[in-house]
Amino acid sequence: MSQPTLTPTTTVGDIVRAAPSRSRIFERLGIDYCCGGKKPLAEACRAKGLDVATVFALLSALDEDAAPASLTNPDTLGLSALCDHIEGVHHASLREELPRLDFMTRKVAAVHGDHEPRLLEVRQTFEGFASAMLAHTEDEEARVFPVIRKLDTGHGDAASAAELRQALDRLEGEHDEAGAALERLRTLTDGYTPPEWACNTFRALYEGLARLESDTHQHVHKENNILFPRALATAGADRPLSA
Repeated sequence: MSQPTLTPTTTVGDIVRAAPSRSRIFERLGIDYCCGGKKPLAEACRAKGLDVATVFALLSALDEDAAPASLTNPDTLGLSALCDHIEGVHHASLREELPRLDFMTRKVAAVHGDHEPRLLEVRQTFEGFASAMLAHTEDEEARVFPVIRKLDTGHGDAASAAELRQALDRLEGEHDEAGAALERLRTLTDGYTPPEWACNTFRALYEGLARLESDTHQHVHKENNILFPRALATAGADRPLSA
């Protein structure tokens, strides 16, 4: 199926929504397509000092080379299936990776913090991110996704729609906080680039943090730009979420 024509006013969230593999280009360029998914491409490029035509060329080249089913397109999933996908892929990944990265941030900060003081803030920032994200995913699974699944089966009322809107506004705010923490980690780690003297654990930590950032961007994109708007539309409460 052909992709919609891209223009400078197409939002970065819609660009990735149409073809998830495009997220690779945005990750490489530092363009936020999850929390910043509502920004037009031109605005996102200006913020990063990028030429829109160059970004178009990169996206077009990727589209030509991409395998048709290289990534699951969440836009093709129903509400319940999308909740299942997010839980099975992203929530499961967080529960597996966060304890491992917690151990490594603690170890690397303890061993190398005197030589590289920024590692102490890496540890502190990661600890706050991990605690918040685990609580966030538990809240989604216990309170929010069950409501969305009910909507998908035709059950729901005006009261539940209003409660859903409040819950999704809150979750989007938490996504913004997670994005800010990841941006701080990227700054503190020089883009997850370990120093030449770094030990293997140090290098593995930075590699793991980079993967965590990429997965979280995908996770938040699927919720902010696909699941939440579609759930609100189904509930009949589809005014735009708060910026």
